[in-house]
Amino acid sequence: MARVWSAALFGVSGVPIEVEVRLSSQLPRVDVVGLPEAAVRESISRIRGAIAASALSFPDRRVTVNLAPAELRKNGAGLDLPIAIGVLAATGLLESEHLAGRALIGELALDGRLRVTRGALAAVLAMREAGAREAIVPAPSAVQAGQAPGIRVVGANDLREVVAHLLGEDVLPEIEIRPADADADRRTRPDPEQCLSDIRGQPLAKRALEVAAAGGHGMLLTGPPGTGKTLLAKRLPGLLPSLDEPARLEAFCILDAAGLASENQPIPSAPPFRAPHHSASAAGLLGGGNPIRAGEVSLAHHGVLFLDELPEFDRRCLESLREILEQGVVRIARAHTRCELPARFQLIAAANPCPCGYYGTVDRDCRCDDAALARYHRRLSGPLLDRIDLNVRVAEIPWEVLRRPSEGPTSREVRERVERARRVQRTRGVASNAAISDSRLDELVGAESEALALLGRAVDRLRLSARAVRRVLRVARTIADLAERETTDSEAVAEALAMRVTR
Repeated sequence: MARVWSAALFGVSGVPIEVEVRLSSQLPRVDVVGLPEAAVRESISRIRGAIAASALSFPDRRVTVNLAPAELRKNGAGLDLPIAIGVLAATGLLESEHLAGRALIGELALDGRLRVTRGALAAVLAMREAGAREAIVPAPSAVQAGQAPGIRVVGANDLREVVAHLLGEDVLPEIEIRPADADADRRTRPDPEQCLSDIRGQPLAKRALEVAAAGGHGMLLTGPPGTGKTLLAKRLPGLLPSLDEPARLEAFCILDAAGLASENQPIPSAPPFRAPHHSASAAGLLGGGNPIRAGEVSLAHHGVLFLDELPEFDRRCLESLREILEQGVVRIARAHTRCELPARFQLIAAANPCPCGYYGTVDRDCRCDDAALARYHRRLSGPLLDRIDLNVRVAEIPWEVLRRPSEGPTSREVRERVERARRVQRTRGVASNAAISDSRLDELVGAESEALALLGRAVDRLRLSARAVRRVLRVARTIADLAERETTDSEAVAEALAMRVTR
């Protein structure tokens, strides 16, 4: 009898798994129980080949492998290594003290090599929570897994190296990766290839982009084709501050669990940026499938989700975004399982004013009739638009502006102002102004009486909802932070209203 600790992916999180192996004096046979999926059931063939290729012997007896907890479905090939070590330990090659405090994860090749394993970082974090002091992972996954704090991580190339390490014959070195220094990263982070100063004209949209970055606000860019909506949206990640250490690990765990991390890829400090096509399915955008995998909204966690041609997305997907924008989590319910996927992102979207794209322009006539225009506008519901803080009109750029050199700040200059504003917001106990709770809104916004009077007149005239009022106040607080003002004055409220009401 042998017990080995490992972990399996459930959604984007690791779950500790206890691998129990028992040998009995019966006809040779291998049984794997504990709700294994196909990849886990097939692991015995890989394990047999790996053990033989490592000059070790597979027992010629009945082998029973139990994966606990039994009610959780296990998927993926990361349990190959712990099952193989459990089999060898059950034969007497390894003693229980060799496995104490250690956990393993990895996929085996037929020649004994360890292959890169999806979700290694999340698995190591789960092993640490289960009490493991050391985690053995495939060498190709060691750079990412070594970022996990509070646990010793070693990388092995093959099964033979793992056995020698456990026996103490050839101890593998610990992966030493210094945690990222936020200040050093800010100084060394290169300027983005797509700089805000490259865009000519559009001063209002550039200003709105700065406000959105400084406060973590969502934004909708509306305008005819060719006015720079997509170019503006792609500049937003370059304006955002670098992620702190917990956010980096959380964002990368999701990327790694989705199988999108490259071998030995260092964990980036820049916020993620995702731009799915409007033909994306509900599972691709929101998450789901079997096994459950993260969608684009979760891959954009702690970063930016850009939805170009917003009205062209499936209506049901867009309506599902309403709850996600409010709660920052995707809840997936199945008959036998429930899963929560983190999805706290900054939404930036772009849309044309009508199907042909030229409604409201001066030089071109709109070809859409009233019915087509009404159908197009109905694709975006009022409750969804109400949850987007900034609604900015992007106008056509005249030739006189296009022919002149670009004017305006660079992305680095704007990012420095954004970082100063974010530091002020953290002193209030919030990550960004967009995250201010309703219960603390009046306290943290600090609006002057004249500003509140102006907002009251706007509410009566424009018939703003209560949610819209709260979002205007948060945006106004961000504008005041950028101007380094202690209170939120009427000028900040007026600019916030101008960035929300476009018609």
